Amino acid sequence: MGNPRARYTLEFKVEAVRMVRNGQSQAAVAKILGISTQTLNSWLKADEAGKLAGAGKLVSAEQMEIARLRAENANLRMERDILGKSDGILREEVSVKYAWIERHSRQWPVSVACEALGVSPSGYHNRKARDVDPDRPRRRISNDALLVHIKAVHAESKGEYGWPRVWKRLLAQGIRVSKDRVQRLMKLHGIKARTKRRFKATTDSRHNLPVAPNLLQRDFSPTKPDQVWTTDITYLWTDEGWLYLTVILDLFSRQVVGWSLKPHMRTELVSDALRMAWFRRRPETGLIVHSDRGSQYCSAEFQDLLKSYGMQSSMSRRANCWDNAPTESLWGSLKQARIHGKRFATRREAMDEVIDWLSFYNHSRLHSTLNYVSPMQFEQDWHAAQRKEAA
Repeated sequence: MGNPRARYTLEFKVEAVRMVRNGQSQAAVAKILGISTQTLNSWLKADEAGKLAGAGKLVSAEQMEIARLRAENANLRMERDILGKSDGILREEVSVKYAWIERHSRQWPVSVACEALGVSPSGYHNRKARDVDPDRPRRRISNDALLVHIKAVHAESKGEYGWPRVWKRLLAQGIRVSKDRVQRLMKLHGIKARTKRRFKATTDSRHNLPVAPNLLQRDFSPTKPDQVWTTDITYLWTDEGWLYLTVILDLFSRQVVGWSLKPHMRTELVSDALRMAWFRRRPETGLIVHSDRGSQYCSAEFQDLLKSYGMQSSMSRRANCWDNAPTESLWGSLKQARIHGKRFATRREAMDEVIDWLSFYNHSRLHSTLNYVSPMQFEQDWHAAQRKEAA
């Protein structure tokens, strides 16, 4: 519920209305922005009645300002010899100067007029570009409007993003803002990423099964997709008992290409994940699948499956989690974002949460290793570049 005494700016209301108009539910928007659904509903009604000037169009307020300035500028009739005496009307507002320069651009060079009026040519051209293209993002967004977008991005990640990823996501959405400003606003309003917690591994390497050599040797940067996959097992507690998860991770794009969730840790858990990955990707012969020395991976069933797919087995050194660091990092991100601090009444609830996060991770989550794009976007960009080179 929002604060009943809070006063919201028009721009804040406009942004809230926009979020609903773009398809988000009123309840979700109200929760994200920390306001009551009744307040939001009243803003929507005001918008329908035309009482929210500019609702549904972020730059309309600016267009109104430009129209006002043009009307004011229509009364200005100046010549070159009085430019130096323009400290009155023209120095009251930079926007008026830009309007005057535009009106007299055929009479006086822009650079000369800008110099005389004490404004920069780049500033004038930026304003003119926004006038021609109203959908172009504004150079400066108010703190109220920026806070709306920050809360939306933070909620989209379900609290997983800290300020670096929030900032990168805003830039990707066309909102030009400094990282310091995003960090400062998030700190001021108590918006932060979930706290990381430690977790233990599930590996049991106390067996007499054959162990594969370490072919990976911590080279976590393959040059194309489906050269190296890594895999591991983790576990989640529910009121019904343990739920075990394994994934197959493509090291090139850090995309989860296969996964399996079961109430046990038998070899079937890891074999099903590998089958999913193979049917989805159909990689060429020679792909390396790197794992720890757990009995599931060393089993004859799993090793035979690898051979049938033309894959090579690679295993970490004993008790060395750094040899499989990317997958360990994935577990940390998952548990930080969706698991720690939650209680799952059933395994089904936990499965739904994990599957939802894996979808978010592959399609949307900004990955720092990939220069802050999602795994699927990174791979799509790579394929597009390859097609361009081949053309």
